[in-house]
Amino acid sequence: MDTSYTGLEEPASKLLYARSYGDKGMRGMRGMRETREIREKFFPNPQSPIPSPQSPIPNPQSLKKVSESIFADVPQVELLQWLARGSLKQNLPRAVRLWVWLRCLYGDAQDRLLLDDAFSFADWRNAFFLSSHPKGEAIPELHHRQCPCAKTIADWLFDSKTGLEQSQWRRSLSTHTPIPNLDQLLQQRLFGVTRRTLQADLDILTELGWLEKHQQKYYRVQQFPTRPITTKLHSNELHFLNQEDLVAIAQNLSQEICGVRRFFFKLDYVVTAIDEVDNLQYQLQKLWEKTPVPPIKITYSSARLGSTFNCVVYPVCIYYVQRAVYLCAFGESPDHKTDWYNFRLDRIKDITPIDWTHPAIPKHLQQRYHQHNLPTSDEIEIQMSQAWGFDFYLKPRLMVLRFDRDYHDRYIDRTFRHDTFKAIAYPQVKTLIQKSTANPEQAALLKILAHRSPEDAYYRVQYRHGDHNVMMRLRAWRPIVEVLLPWDLRQTIAADVARECQLYTVC
Repeated sequence: MDTSYTGLEEPASKLLYARSYGDKGMRGMRGMRETREIREKFFPNPQSPIPSPQSPIPNPQSLKKVSESIFADVPQVELLQWLARGSLKQNLPRAVRLWVWLRCLYGDAQDRLLLDDAFSFADWRNAFFLSSHPKGEAIPELHHRQCPCAKTIADWLFDSKTGLEQSQWRRSLSTHTPIPNLDQLLQQRLFGVTRRTLQADLDILTELGWLEKHQQKYYRVQQFPTRPITTKLHSNELHFLNQEDLVAIAQNLSQEICGVRRFFFKLDYVVTAIDEVDNLQYQLQKLWEKTPVPPIKITYSSARLGSTFNCVVYPVCIYYVQRAVYLCAFGESPDHKTDWYNFRLDRIKDITPIDWTHPAIPKHLQQRYHQHNLPTSDEIEIQMSQAWGFDFYLKPRLMVLRFDRDYHDRYIDRTFRHDTFKAIAYPQVKTLIQKSTANPEQAALLKILAHRSPEDAYYRVQYRHGDHNVMMRLRAWRPIVEVLLPWDLRQTIAADVARECQLYTVC
């Protein structure tokens, strides 16, 4: 159990950490021997704090407890991304520095600074740096090789304490967010920054829940905040994957086997505004931590409508679907036709939280708030299960498809497309056409069907009419698939094919 004695004087702190950060001024081996003698005589437990030689031996009842937990996290990319609070590309040095802060505040006996339970920035600075470290506002010059301000980012990351292998860590970072000037960045002095920057670090740790601040003093917390775990994943941590077999593979093979990685998960991801997306998801994360979650005003650049719109919505959740990340929200849509909308995250220009009393909130959203019935992700899942397509708020319609038998048997049979994607017999197609269409379209479709082979494969599916991803899938299946129903979708595809054909016609 770690304890902190509030009567400690500054010399004891410097004596204790002389072994970690070099000779602190006039104290050397003699001071270390004095410290060791005091520890052995009065504090046989090596975890106990050491008072100054000038201080009276404290009464055990006067020792004030700080956190009993030990921060032993290694600076993997996942943890650094969480500490970055947004773009890791822009905030990597600060994220690493915050990790060092946590190590010296909550680390083991070798790393933890001997600080009073209530400490100031000056207290931390005097305990962390050499006594010769500049105390002004400017960036400190390289004044002593043993001072922590001399260590580079690479020195902090890749030492025997962390056990990180640099090439593997760099590959992980490159997969997460490539940083062009990484070599140069890693050689920067991590604590070669201004006092204002270090003071801001303390305030960030307070916002993240690692410290409490009262009257210009900082206090360590008893319980650590929730943070990313960098150990082996458990299946309940992979619940966001909607395929059970994929969860099992990730669970079993996510860790290296005999030092070799055997499982890779590659996604089509077209977004290049990675920093902006990181910042937006961090903003949303902070909003979702509030009770109640506030509505937001979104400034959105719509590719479909070719213009920028302001929408007031309630943010529900984030989905990765077909090459990009989307915010699913309820309230206003850019075209004002639906209550729900999927906003592509990289096309959101600004997010502004507003109060629930704001007059711009749509009436239907205000009603759900006052009825304590705000939208949830469960509603989205239910709607998506009822019809094929990610734009779950669009009107569902019946689609009938015909596949070439050989292609079907090779690539469609025994695959899953949607809950409503079902094989049907040739005679059922005629019945669906008769029920779903009127003349003259019905007569035209029945004539077309008569010229199709009963041996081909036929399917019916409920789909979201106008969903972009459904259209992309139909295009990928061409020319092996034929849309029989609905008639208007069939005509749209025929027009697209005609225009495409012109591109390949020799004049």
